[in-house]
Amino acid sequence: MITLTHFLVVSACIFAAGLYAVLARRNAIMVLVGIELIINAAILNLVAFGRYDRGQYGGQVFALFAIVLAAAGVAVALAIILNVYQHYQSINPDDIRDLKDQ
Repeated sequence: MITLTHFLVVSACIFAAGLYAVLARRNAIMVLVGIELIINAAILNLVAFGRYDRGQYGGQVFALFAIVLAAAGVAVALAIILNVYQHYQSINPDDIRDLKDQ
């Protein structure tokens, strides 16, 4: 039987992979993927803990809201990345030093 510990270990592995993707930061898309992995690890924790709350379904409700917010965040982040690429012709975060309007 799959216990809560199994869910938490998988979630910790997903979180670690997302944290590595954010810290390695080869380009802005990888940073965005890393942030999404971190959010997915949190959603997995919400669903895992919600499994033991049979009456209220609080974990599943919060997970649904987190998924909606993550989708909206990705849409905004991709729009920002496209605008930065148009201006700097690069999506490498190290190449982008200032975002002031010239």
